[in-house]
Order: sequence, then structure tokens, then C-alpha cells
Amino acid sequence: METDGPSVVFSAQELELRLLGPMTLMRHGVAVTLPPSRKVRALLAYLALAPGSVPRERLCDLLWELPNDPRGELRWSLSKLRLLMDTDGRRRVIAADDRISLDLDGCDVDARHLMEKRRRGVENLDLAALRTIAERCSVDLLEGADIDSCPAFNHWLTSRRSEFRLYGLEAAAEIVKKTPVGGEDGLPAARQWLHFAPLDAEANVRFLEELCQKRMTDACNRHLEAAARLFADEGEDFAPIREAWEHLRRLARQPAVTIVSEGVGALAKPVQVTAARRASIAVMPFCELAAEPAERHGLGGAITHDVISKLARLRSLFVIARGSVFAIAGEGLELQEIGRRLGVDYIATGFLEQHDHLVGVTVEVAEAATAHIVWTERFEARSAERFTLLEEVGNSIVQSIAAEIENEERNRAILKHPDSLDAWEAYHRGLWHMFRFTAEENARATEFFRLSTRLDPTFSRAHAGLSFTHWQRAFQRWGDRDAEAKEALKAAGQSLLVDDQNPAAHWSMGRALWLTGDHDQAVRELEHSIHLSPNFALGHYALAFVHSQSGDPQAAIAASDHSRLLSPYDPLLFGMLGTRAIALIRLDAFEEAAEWAVKAAARPNAHVHILAIAAHCLALSGRIGEARNYAARIRLQNPDYRTDNFLDAFHFTPDVIARYREAAVLIGLAT
Repeated sequence: METDGPSVVFSAQELELRLLGPMTLMRHGVAVTLPPSRKVRALLAYLALAPGSVPRERLCDLLWELPNDPRGELRWSLSKLRLLMDTDGRRRVIAADDRISLDLDGCDVDARHLMEKRRRGVENLDLAALRTIAERCSVDLLEGADIDSCPAFNHWLTSRRSEFRLYGLEAAAEIVKKTPVGGEDGLPAARQWLHFAPLDAEANVRFLEELCQKRMTDACNRHLEAAARLFADEGEDFAPIREAWEHLRRLARQPAVTIVSEGVGALAKPVQVTAARRASIAVMPFCELAAEPAERHGLGGAITHDVISKLARLRSLFVIARGSVFAIAGEGLELQEIGRRLGVDYIATGFLEQHDHLVGVTVEVAEAATAHIVWTERFEARSAERFTLLEEVGNSIVQSIAAEIENEERNRAILKHPDSLDAWEAYHRGLWHMFRFTAEENARATEFFRLSTRLDPTFSRAHAGLSFTHWQRAFQRWGDRDAEAKEALKAAGQSLLVDDQNPAAHWSMGRALWLTGDHDQAVRELEHSIHLSPNFALGHYALAFVHSQSGDPQAAIAASDHSRLLSPYDPLLFGMLGTRAIALIRLDAFEEAAEWAVKAAARPNAHVHILAIAAHCLALSGRIGEARNYAARIRLQNPDYRTDNFLDAFHFTPDVIARYREAAVLIGLAT
């Protein structure tokens, strides 16, 4: 444990930047007026939290869209940042080699302090540091900074907010662990933990213990009543907490007995479920906004039917049948009443406008229990063909709904203690860690997927997730490739065994077969995954990945493009872009390949193999200086990385291998 006094200190330095809560900037202790532009403030926050320099292309994609001038907008925003950040003749906004970074030396950034302390492990921090982390993380990162017109930035912001909420939860739980039950600080510590994790059985039990120690019986009863309602609304099992309360009451009635915390293992063991709970959704009929009934063409009902069918084929959600939603659609019910009648977690509603051959559909997804809007978006398509309109609009809606609910479920699972997760929540907690793409986070994801499969052995997607983590260990050489490939095959086989109609099961099997070198069978499995669900973006991406190396490069490009169309903000977007670059190399389109490879390397979480794709593609296109910059970045991540590591990870044909070796000589990555 650290013993050098409080571990998190925010002092009045030359510049102080506060990102937790509303953004504030202080210069020598005096508040600086921030620009009114949300994008300028978003740019400052993104650069302040970035681990290094960021490509201009990434910043443009994050905050601006065509047909505007993204690079011009970025230059204007950087000029505003320089006015804010440059102090006493010191340039803090650094532009070099088409990359942007901030010089934060002498600048106190609260969020970076907390990130650094958390990396050391909360168990190694003293109580003063833990309390600071819990207090600071009790508010949202960049409160009020969401930008409606910037979905990429909003996705990044949602992810980072989840991380800091998790930091706060970990700190609050550790404070309770280090605070004796019944002590002076016991009740405030338990209340703070409960604030972060209201659905955590152990947090509720500890709060009741503290109240019971102080003989606050009325408060115990009020908390039990309120918590029972909350658990019922969320579909959680309240029985373990009620049983723990009865245990505490029995102890409290015994004279001269001190109540000692026995932990969740003794008081609130998680219930072993027998069937996987899946998030459920009702897609209500989309209304057509036409003045007269004669002007309505039945497109609203047709799109609704299409969305219901395609969502069901993804098999990631429990989807209420068309007959049930259409039966109650005309009753004018509020969302919460619809949720109660149909027993669903989420409700999708929408309306449709049609002008000549242009169709616009606005869709909302709300939580059924609270009517809180989770996501809203407008989709447009132009065609004279009814089938084409249905296909274009329906596909976009389906993938967006699935992705947004999955993101919401991941964020919900993060806030719960691991001991209280059910199979569905453990699976989504695994996804959260898996998409960080590091060896450490991949290992944590593996444990959550294993927990999910133990809680429900029939949960096909949990087995597929476990296969994915073994695949990553093999591909990244984080473990023995042959052993991990066998484990990936084993988990994929189990996923198929319990649900051979699940596209994710065939996807995981196709990827595992690719690891073993069985190209043809891998392609057949991946094709079957998208046959089962044409909207399964990861199936299209995996097919592009396999074809890009030793199959049909044109098919790889088409599959990559379609995967990005279905899931434009996918956590694996760097791979979708990178596979396109690999396919273009095989078509001798070196300059185009380099452009796509640079886009891939600019994505968040792009790993070392993606940087290697960029380095080699740039070298083959003749852009040697840029290629050497990427080679330098690779060596910073992994000093021993060479082209042999790159070639060993993939299954390239001999002629392509020869090209990459020629490029490696030019940029210093040859063995």
C-alpha cells in the first residue's frame, strides 16, 4: 500500500483542466472562459485523454462530416485551442507529421490523474486516494458535452464515461472493504458504494448491515421496500437480499452479539439461473405521416415487419412477434404500459415520411420501465423500387437497434459487482473488456465469458465470445497458437451444439477454422452465418478477413464495405478497414490500399498488426517517410516486432509475402 500521504492531489499549476463534471479550465488558479463551440471543447477533451498523438484523419472522422470541410474545421478548432492552451510563449498544441497532440507537462488534468492511479490497482491505494477517486467519478465525464451531430464522438464519450463509472465503483467497493462494519465511516462508505451499484446484492447487504448496527430499523425497512421495487423493475432477483436481511435481524436480536460482515458469499449468493435471460424488445408499427389515408402506401407496416424479422434472425435479442405488437398498437398506450403488457425491456417506435422516391424514417428506442430514450436516429433512402427501400432502410435500422441495445447492456453490466451478474450480464461484461483489445483485458473477458457459460451452459453467444478471446490469444501470440486454436474450436463447437441457428456460432467456428488453415470450410461457415442473418455485420467482416488474404480480393472488398455499412461504428472497424487495404494490395492498388490502411490505424484500439498493415502498405505505395513513422510506432509498442511476426499472424499467398518482405527492407522491419 502507498504510504506517501494522499495519492491523488490536484494542485494549482500553470494550467488545470477538469474533465469530470462540466469541463473547466484554470490558468494560474483563474478560470478561463471556454469557447461556446462544443466541438472545440470535445476536441480538447479527446486530445487530453489520448495516450499519444492522434492522426488528423481520426479527429476529422470523430467530429466532422462531409460535405463540410473537415480539415478546415479542424484547423479552425485547433487555432481556438492554441488561444486556450498556449501559455507564456509555450506551444502546447503540437502538429507534426499530420498528427496532433497536447503537451500537458505542467498541466493538471483530473481524469489523467485518476487513470494513472487506477492502473496501479485500487487495492494498493490508501483511503484518501480511494475517496478522491470515488468522489470525482460520482459525476459524469464531460457532463453536458454530447453532440447530436457527432455519433462517433458520442460513442467514444459513452465508452469513456463507462470506464470512469467503473473506476468509481471499484474505488467505492475497496473503501468498504477497508472500512470496519459499524465504524464511524461505515455508513457513508456503504451509501457511496450503493450509489455506484444500486443493483449489487453485496452493496445492498452491506448498507443494511450498517443501518442495523445503528439500530436504524425504520431506515432498513424503507430501503428494503425501495430496493425491492427497483429490483422488480429491472427483473432482478431480490430474494438473496431479503434472506440476508432476515439473517441480520436474527443476529441483531441476540444480546451482546456484534454483527460481522460475512460477505456476499455467505449472505447473498447469486442465484444459479437455468436459462439465459436476453434483453427483449417490442418494435411497434411505424406510423406514416401522410395527410390523407389514401396517400399512405403501407410502407410503415412493411418496414416494421422487416425489422422484426431481421432482428429475430440475429438471435441477440428476444423480439416480440408481429401479431402481439400490432394487436395493441391501436390502443394508444403509454410506453411504460406497453412494456408491462408485453413484458419487454425496450420499445422501438418510429414514423415514416415519403416524398416522391425519398423515404425518411425516424426511429427511437426507449427503456420500457422508465420511457427514457436510449437512442434515436433518422434514416433515408431514395428509390422507386419498394423492395430496395425496404432493404436499405430496414438493414440500417436493424443493425443500429442491435448495436445500441448491446452497448446499453454492456454499460449496465459494468455497474454491477461481478458476483451478482447473471449469464446475460456476465456475457456483456465480457464484451466490454474484449473490445479493449489488450492481453490483460482479453484475459478478463475470458473469465466473464466462462462465468456466463457456467451460469447458463445453453447460452450460445457466451460460448462464441469465449471462442473469440482464444482466437485473439492465438492471433496476437498472447499464448501458444496451436493450443489457443484448439480452445477456440472447442468453444465454437459448443456454441454450435447449443444453437446451430445462431449466426454468431457459425461466425466463431469460421474464424477458428481459419486459424487451423482450413480456408474452404472457414468460408462455408462464415457464409452460413450471413445466410442465417444477412444483417450480421461481424459475419461479413470475417468473410472479408479470410478472402482478403488468400481468397477472392474483390469479394473481400465487397464484404468489408457491407460490414461497415451495417455497423459504421463497430468496435472492430479498424479490422474492417484493414482487410480492405490487404485486399487492395493483392489487386496492385497500392496507393488506395495505403489510404485505407491509414484510416484503419487511426481507429481506437487498433493493435500492432493494424499498424503493420499501414507501414507495409505505405511503403509499397512509395510513401517511405510515412511508412517509417509507423514502423517507429510499432517499435515503441513492441521493440521485437518484425515483418516475420506480421506474416506469421496472417495466411498470405507466396507472391504477397514477397511484396511485404520487399517493403520491410525499406522501412527497417526486415528480420
